[in-house]
Amino acid sequence: MGDRTVGVVGGGILGVAIAREVVRRRPGTEVVVLEKEDRLAAHQTGHNSGVVHAGIYYRPGTLKAELCTRGRLLLRDFCAEHAIVYDECGKLVVAVDREEMGRFDALERTATANGVPGLRRLTATGITEVEPHAAGLAALHSPATAITDYVAITRAIADEVVAAGGRVRLSSPVTGIRRQGGRVVVDVAGDGAPVVVDHLVVAAGLHADRVARLVGGEQSPAILPFRGEYLAVSRAKQELVRGMVYPVPDPQYPFLGVHFTRRVSGALEVGPNAVLATRREGYRRRDVSAADLREVLAYPGFWRLARAHWRTGIDEVVGSASTRAFMRTASRYVPEIDAGDVVRADSGVRAQAVDRDGSLVDDFRITQADGVTLVRNAPSPAATSSLAIAAHVVDQTWG
Repeated sequence: MGDRTVGVVGGGILGVAIAREVVRRRPGTEVVVLEKEDRLAAHQTGHNSGVVHAGIYYRPGTLKAELCTRGRLLLRDFCAEHAIVYDECGKLVVAVDREEMGRFDALERTATANGVPGLRRLTATGITEVEPHAAGLAALHSPATAITDYVAITRAIADEVVAAGGRVRLSSPVTGIRRQGGRVVVDVAGDGAPVVVDHLVVAAGLHADRVARLVGGEQSPAILPFRGEYLAVSRAKQELVRGMVYPVPDPQYPFLGVHFTRRVSGALEVGPNAVLATRREGYRRRDVSAADLREVLAYPGFWRLARAHWRTGIDEVVGSASTRAFMRTASRYVPEIDAGDVVRADSGVRAQAVDRDGSLVDDFRITQADGVTLVRNAPSPAATSSLAIAAHVVDQTWG
């Protein structure tokens, strides 16, 4: 059977999904999940928009395209099995001016190649039939795009891991990793004996690069944290959007642009933007870490990224500082909701991997060497794809 003990660093949805896949596919394997916080899904998983993507955006042939398509179906079935809310409220991707139509047409070709179920191209009249208060020249309607509760899913997955004999250790930050005698030794803060495993999987999200360095992984890509801020729409107007209304994204960026998203709670939110965070876990603008900033500024890829995209960066900072500026773009898609109808809500932080040449790593990036599998980049749609990514990791690691 080979590896009889497996460790997983990271208690987000991806880490626990990988642990679940190991115990399901390799009965008898001892599995332990190490999470530095006192709860699961504390960071990216617990701060995302709750959207289950249908595969509209991802270049055909990439891991993102393949695993998003497969992962959505696995996630839908998992939610049905565990009575977790899964609402196919649908999404419109709307073009509001002629300049966007070239990108819009390309996006339609991508979505069609990826087999997005039920995809329809709508005229302006068709837009209002789906979303009566939305406006635009044309839209892609994805009825299979859904919303769910990723924290509840993470907990349910972890329960399956524990039921199968695995362990989930909270408040267990990893401080060191070394190879010794053909095994992997993991030092954990505040705990006496280290954890010794035959194979280690690192799915550390915002700290993926740092944990990779502990085990001698490559310095690149590095994680740059981008804060995504949301605004909550007032109760008086939150019913003006039935599902989701998105802009046509710019293919130069991995971010999808500010959009309207329905939450499983019934709330309606606008966002997220994408502002460089001044701390790895900087959910508030006042969250600053001098050490984290020094690390960003010392990385050559940051400066190359900044030189290439400084105008967009300024626009994002302006939108972060001004609700009116934030809503100026969003209101083009739903004109009846403007700056007077929103208040600031929670934020998330996206772990964006950037190569040394300043290029944004778009696809999932997973590497393996000497008993360690590193998930170096797993941005959106990683939550949608989590169960499929887990299967991919197990396939690639153990066959």
